[in-house]
Amino acid sequence: MTRPTLHLVPEARWVAWDPAAPYLPAAFDADGFVHCTDGDEEMLKTANRFYRADPQPFLLLTVDLDAAGSPWRFDDPGSPYPHIYGPISPAAILDVRRVERDADGTFTAIVPR
Repeated sequence: MTRPTLHLVPEARWVAWDPAAPYLPAAFDADGFVHCTDGDEEMLKTANRFYRADPQPFLLLTVDLDAAGSPWRFDDPGSPYPHIYGPISPAAILDVRRVERDADGTFTAIVPR
């Protein structure tokens, strides 16, 4: 059984990452956890709230929380934002999709890569 969630990553960081190595985002040392969001629609809202002004291309990882290899929890119960407290095992990455954007930077759709 899988427990999927989503993680937004700059495309350049993902393609430079060793696919055999556990994944950590650039902000992990500062934040202490990996930010995730449950659901495509909620992810688009999150991306627009925090990354609309960032012009770089982004990808969306689908992560199996139960296979992450690190503990996870909802720090705000009832929210759609689980946090993973450590590196994500490569085996937990279920899918990688592209995020489409409008000319003004608005994230509009999540599509297969």
